[in-house]
Amino acid sequence: MHILHISAECYPVAKAGGLADVVGSLPRYQRQSGVDSWVVMPAYRTPFVEQHRFEVVHRGFARLGGSWFEYRILREETDALGFPLYLVDIPGLLDRSAIYGHADDFERWAAFQIAVLEWVRSFERKPDLIHAHDHHAALIPFLMTACPEYEALVGIPTVLTLHNGEYHGEYDLGKRFALPWFHPEKAGLLDWGGRFNALSCGLRTCWKFTTVSPTYLKELTQGANGLEHLIRAEWGKGSGILNGIDTEIWNPETDPLIAERFGAKNLAKGKAANKKALCKEFALDPGLPTFVFIGRLVREKGADLLPDLIGTFLAEHEGKANAIVLGTGDPELHHRLSHMSRAHVGYFDASLQYNERLSHQMYAGADFLLMPSRVEPCGLNQMYALRYGTIPIVRDVGGLHDTVVDIGEEGGNGIRFTHFSLEDALHAMGRAYDLYEDASAMAKLRKRAMAQDFSWDRSATAYIDLYRSLCRT
Repeated sequence: MHILHISAECYPVAKAGGLADVVGSLPRYQRQSGVDSWVVMPAYRTPFVEQHRFEVVHRGFARLGGSWFEYRILREETDALGFPLYLVDIPGLLDRSAIYGHADDFERWAAFQIAVLEWVRSFERKPDLIHAHDHHAALIPFLMTACPEYEALVGIPTVLTLHNGEYHGEYDLGKRFALPWFHPEKAGLLDWGGRFNALSCGLRTCWKFTTVSPTYLKELTQGANGLEHLIRAEWGKGSGILNGIDTEIWNPETDPLIAERFGAKNLAKGKAANKKALCKEFALDPGLPTFVFIGRLVREKGADLLPDLIGTFLAEHEGKANAIVLGTGDPELHHRLSHMSRAHVGYFDASLQYNERLSHQMYAGADFLLMPSRVEPCGLNQMYALRYGTIPIVRDVGGLHDTVVDIGEEGGNGIRFTHFSLEDALHAMGRAYDLYEDASAMAKLRKRAMAQDFSWDRSATAYIDLYRSLCRT
């Protein structure tokens, strides 16, 4: 099979969240199973793009609204990521360093998708399936089925994956006139509640849709930022396939970004050495239990709970615990966390940046990872933590429910709490503190955590099975 993955992100080319990690790993594992998977994404101006060689494989012009734009398709020459990587270069629209947050994002994503389809329709042998990721690529199933100029592609199956159902690609309904001409009776597919909604359109026109965990698929029927009814109506097309992690990149035995490599056989020594290095970097005491948060400082991640949660916990356990926060996001949270760093010198610090090296060191050196998420479609951080023998403390939601089993249950590998509240989260941290005091129980739990298998092998197979079922229809 020949599969095209269409995405706004792909690690290490450009990353804002977990979408990049998935698209940077899944195609490589699929190729190991004999599937010819390619990735197609925008040509941003990122260090990866500037440091690698690309050849131009296609040039063309396409229309967006009342004007034409020029595009080029670039292929990375060495297949450095383990799969063919193609970039869509559109000067003035996609050639920026920041992935999101531009005033003309509608035009950027629309032009990207139109350019992809213009290129694909030039293929002598069409792909067997197109796999679109999130709302940035969700118009592709619509364009393929509603626009006469893409009628040669109408028989190609499409799969749409919702990595985060909170973001829909919602705009003024008048934006629909910028798209290539489509059959007028199809116009309603672009409308959701009187607004242009790319994700709702994709859900209604794709052959199948997937979410990144089974529990998240169920949760979307009750909370999808206004698309709950649609998810229920399209339920028969949906599948929940749990994400995996790249166990080649996230491997404490070979990780070049951590102070000392380790595995199950030298777990205690390796964790101690990495904790010492981590605490030295932040001037903390490695003899204390160390809690960390790694991720975007945004509401959906529960980051707004962190100042009160960590501040209260450190006050209750004065001089007996450490905490570190790594991430960027809400400016108000930046301010509060910076203030906490000054108020709890020697026990708390915040690194308000995106830092891949430091994130690896924190997974390797911390005792506990905090994930108090309001919404968590899958979550990869808890899988990384378990891989490095760091115990996750998570809210029982989405993919966290599917991957973290509470230590009070058989086979427990972490600590879960139910309600998004300061009280529940504090209680969970208290349980972790008590666990840390029992060295024997902590050692056994770490070994069990590292034995978990969250590799992409199983998930890649599930996607391939889905592809095959569609390609036979």
